[in-house]
Amino acid sequence: MSYLHYIVLLACGALVTALVTPLVRDSAIKRHLLSMPGGRKIHKRPVPEMGGTAIVIGMVAVIVLQIIGERFFSWKGFSSDLTSSALMLAGIAAGVLVIYAVGLIDDLRDISPGLKLSGQIIAALIVSLCGLRINFISNPFQDSIVNLGLLSVPVTVLYLVAFANIINLIDGLDGLAAGLSAIAASSLLMLAAGANQLTAAIIAAALIGSCIGFLFFNFNPASIFMGDEGALTLGFLLGIISMMGVMKTTAAIALAVPLLIVAIPIFDTFSAIVRRMRHHTSFKVADKGHIHHRLLGRGFNQKQTVLILYSWSFALAIGGYAIRYAPFWVRTVTLVALFVITGVLAYWLGLFESVHPDGEERAKELLNR
Repeated sequence: MSYLHYIVLLACGALVTALVTPLVRDSAIKRHLLSMPGGRKIHKRPVPEMGGTAIVIGMVAVIVLQIIGERFFSWKGFSSDLTSSALMLAGIAAGVLVIYAVGLIDDLRDISPGLKLSGQIIAALIVSLCGLRINFISNPFQDSIVNLGLLSVPVTVLYLVAFANIINLIDGLDGLAAGLSAIAASSLLMLAAGANQLTAAIIAAALIGSCIGFLFFNFNPASIFMGDEGALTLGFLLGIISMMGVMKTTAAIALAVPLLIVAIPIFDTFSAIVRRMRHHTSFKVADKGHIHHRLLGRGFNQKQTVLILYSWSFALAIGGYAIRYAPFWVRTVTLVALFVITGVLAYWLGLFESVHPDGEERAKELLNR
C-alpha cells in the first residue's frame, strides 16, 4: 500500500467526523448530556459530551471505505494482510465495541470504577482470546526475545487496559487527548506501514483522520468533549495498533518503542500513582496534579499548554520511530537522554509533590483571563 492510500483513508475519517460531530453535539445538548464545570474540571461553562461517538463513526466510515476498495478496486488491506486472521479482526471489532459501550454507559450513568474496569478487562480478553496477544517481549538493548507462554493472555489484557486508561486520564484540556492520540498513531502508522502490517496501518489512519476531524470542534475553546467513550476507545485502539504494527512481528522489536511513543500519558499516570503513594492520598480521589495542571500553574494558558504537550509528544514519537531502526548505541543514548529530560521536567513541574491549594487557585485565575 502506498502512503497516498493512507492519506485517502485519513481524509475520509477527518471529513466524516467533521460532518458528524455537529450532529452529535446538537443531540447531546437536546438530551442534556453535558459536562458541568466544577471540581477537577477546568472548563467554565457546560459543554456537551458524546464526541467519542463522532470519532467512532468516522473510523467506521474509513473501515467501510477500505472494505469497498478491496471488494471493487483491488485495494490491498485486510484480505491481503497475512499477519491477521478473520477471527482476530472479529475479536478486535468486538473488543472495540465493548470498550466503547463501557465508556458510553459511564458517560450516561456514571458507573462504579469496579464495573468500569471489569468491562475493560472483558474487552481486552476478547481481543486476546481471538488471537492478538503479546507472545514475547523484546529486549530494547539486544536482539533477543523472551517468550511469555501462558502469561501472554494476562500480559495482553494488562497492556490493553493500561493503554485505554492512560488516554482517559490525560483527557483534561481541550484538544489534548485527541491531539496526542493522533500524533502517537502517526508514528505507529509509519512503523506499521514499514513492516507491511496493513491492518494496523489502516486502523492507525482511521484513528488519525477521525481525531483531526474532531479537533475542529474540540480544540480550545471546545464546543464538545469526547467523553469516556472516546478516550477509552482511542487508548484501546492505540494499544491494539502498537501490538499489531510493532510487537507482533518476527523481528526483535524493542518494547520501549510503543511505550516511548505514548510516553507523556504513561508518565503522567505514573507520576500520579507515585504522588498519591508518597502523600497517602486515595487513588479514588482525583487531583489537579497532572502535567497539564502543572503547566497551567506555571503561567501557561490552555492553548499554550496543549501546544507544549503536542511538541513534546511529537519529539517522543520521532524518537520512538528512530529507535526502531537505530543501532544499539543510538538507542542507548536516546533513551538515557529522554529519561534525563523527563526527570528534569518532572522536578521543575513538581509532578511528585502534593497539589498545593495556591497552585489550584493560580490555575483557575489563568483560565478565567
